[in-house]
Amino acid sequence: MRDLRDDVTASDIANEISMMRSVFGGTFLVVEGVTDSRLYSKFADPVHVRIIIAHSKDNVRHSVVECQTKRRDGRVIGIADADLDRLLNRRCVPQVFLTDRNDMESTALCSGALQDVLAEYGDQEKIKAFENRHGKISDALAKAAGPVCILMYISYKKGMNLNFKDLDHSRFINPKTLENDIPRMVSEVYSQSMGQMYPKNAIADQVRAMQKSMENDLWQAVRGHDAVAVLAMALRESFGSYNASHIREGELGGAIRLAYGPSYFKESRLYRESGKWCEDHKIDLWHI
Repeated sequence: MRDLRDDVTASDIANEISMMRSVFGGTFLVVEGVTDSRLYSKFADPVHVRIIIAHSKDNVRHSVVECQTKRRDGRVIGIADADLDRLLNRRCVPQVFLTDRNDMESTALCSGALQDVLAEYGDQEKIKAFENRHGKISDALAKAAGPVCILMYISYKKGMNLNFKDLDHSRFINPKTLENDIPRMVSEVYSQSMGQMYPKNAIADQVRAMQKSMENDLWQAVRGHDAVAVLAMALRESFGSYNASHIREGELGGAIRLAYGPSYFKESRLYRESGKWCEDHKIDLWHI
């Protein structure tokens, strides 16, 4: 069944904001989805800010531009996931701010929230043993999950139209070591994608080369969804405590968002840049 949210347009969002403007004179913060709304509501001014869910990244961008230009409403800003924008050198409109990392989940995992979650769900002795053998968990997560995002980038650049939906990470990532079998990953994605002309081994080599070029900052090409899936798998099968034996991605993602509190958010570039812009334009946004 088709999701009716897919039919919502940027103009629909702009119209909603214009209708609410007659009774609300504060700031409208436009975000992509429900989980974004839940997260940013922890930090936004509860009196002077209203959060609007746009249901897509394009809707965030275009609705903010429409409000700012056509409707002359300067108290509308947006937050969108960076996704591949920085890798592709895409520029965003000034009133739409991007997450520090690929999305908010990957941003949270680069903060102290990861250690908070590991303290709750991890077995400290097992974590110590894992890190002695394989390095820091944060680095291991990025190395394991990053190749998926890099393959998405290659797919976009080459027009391959690869299908990453419902990807089973356990088919190519070892839950004990968090090593990614990149050729197997490429094969897994190819198996659910139509008519691929590029040899799998050549694509796998490109993934390896691109990840090697990012060794100074592996998290620049990591989707939060992939990192959470890998962490959940590792908690279940490698270094988790008893309460993580059946943990799933949705539950773990919620725990990460809960752990990402004001002190961590205040360390982000998103907080600094959006707060500075709003301060310069004399509109309210954050209250932390």
